Amino acid sequence: MSSREEILKRVKANKPAATPLPGQVAFTPVPKEEAPAVFTKTVEGIGGIVNFMPDLPAIGAYLKKHFDGPGRILNTVKGVGFGTEATGPITEGHVLGTLEMAVVAGRLGVAENGAVWITEEDLPARVLPFICEHLALVIPQSSIVGTMHEAYATLDVAASGYGAFIAGASRTADIEQSLVIGAHGPKRVHVFIIQEAVS
Repeated sequence: MSSREEILKRVKANKPAATPLPGQVAFTPVPKEEAPAVFTKTVEGIGGIVNFMPDLPAIGAYLKKHFDGPGRILNTVKGVGFGTEATGPITEGHVLGTLEMAVVAGRLGVAENGAVWITEEDLPARVLPFICEHLALVIPQSSIVGTMHEAYATLDVAASGYGAFIAGASRTADIEQSLVIGAHGPKRVHVFIIQEAVS
């Protein structure tokens, strides 16, 4: 018997008894009417900025006031009216080299962790939400759910070829205990919550 076989034999002989899986785990739900407030508190707690807007043009007015010019803003949400509008897929990566902000439509927000679900249908390039300095996510208030369990019960994750939950800003402190913001994503995440549906 080889040493490998001997090791495997001993491992098999010392295998612990199987334990039953836990039953259905219940989580305290977030009431629908409280979800926007909880979502806002969570996003702000992790370094993001939340703004409630009456409609899409109000987002454009906000961006015009707070950012120098539209040239370094890529806007993928029709109706915002500020920034360079994405008209199709981005195939040349160098056009994103000087990008300051990307405005992207989100499908769903999660109150418990401040994450927003985005899919490739709303992205001209998959790298877009990760390569910009500022990421603006636009979601309707009615799309905010309380927990990730509710989110997955609501979403059809197989409906798109690519999707991701994004929360931010990006940060890490695992290198010499120094906090680095924007290490592997945007330095700041702005979430615009609007009353009407994003088209």
